[in-house]
Amino acid sequence: MRLPRALTLCTLLLAATLSGCVYRMDIQQGNYLEGKTVDQLQAGMTRSQVRYLLGTPMVPDLFDKDRWDYLFYFDSKRPRIRERRHLVVYFKDDKVARFERDNVPNSAPLPEDQGPTPSQFPRI
Repeated sequence: MRLPRALTLCTLLLAATLSGCVYRMDIQQGNYLEGKTVDQLQAGMTRSQVRYLLGTPMVPDLFDKDRWDYLFYFDSKRPRIRERRHLVVYFKDDKVARFERDNVPNSAPLPEDQGPTPSQFPRI
């Protein structure tokens, strides 16, 4: 009678241990929007210039041909990071009339300190 209980206990312990080993992948969808790229967008640019700069919009608006929506979504399961960016470009006469940014950084991030310079190392 003790052997089936021990076997059941080992099976439950093994199942509980393995249930924590689930691979969760990062989900990234849409057009990646960088601040330095969006900063180059200007009123008066043509559609082909915008397409060259930002790429083709993921979701074309079928009812409004003069609006392009660029969406970016990133979900990381590990530290629970979620990021959403949205850029709307409005055209008039096939040129950029205006654009709206939502959660798109204004400029490229500055590089972090790379550590001490060789002149700061102690002399031996």
